[in-house]
Amino acid sequence: MQVAESGGGEVQAGGSLRLSCTVSGFTVDEYAMGWFRQAPGKEREAISCIISTFDRTYYQDSVKGRFTISRDNDKNTLYLQMNSLKPEDTAMYYCAPVTRLDCSGSWWDHALQVGGQGTPVTVSS
Repeated sequence: MQVAESGGGEVQAGGSLRLSCTVSGFTVDEYAMGWFRQAPGKEREAISCIISTFDRTYYQDSVKGRFTISRDNDKNTLYLQMNSLKPEDTAMYYCAPVTRLDCSGSWWDHALQVGGQGTPVTVSS
């Protein structure tokens, strides 16, 4: 099982980016899928999850209304559309399959370690 994140970059506050997570060795609808981020000097935090069926989603309060998680089953790819970016969104972003298939409770504790390298996002003020 592998994931490959891409789409990060440098933007000014208020800008947008769309991150992609291409998976192999499994399908994006086989598991719930989550996005995580880790800012310099901080612990990794879970920011969004999409369940394996019906596209029900979860968002951390700090990104709710600005970020949208989605997936394309045909392309076996997970996305994170990020709008109205803020400097505090600066971090390395990672994706992972999640075995808590309904993204309930502490779903982040059920993320599989599949070794994605992450994609960096830098938001300047």
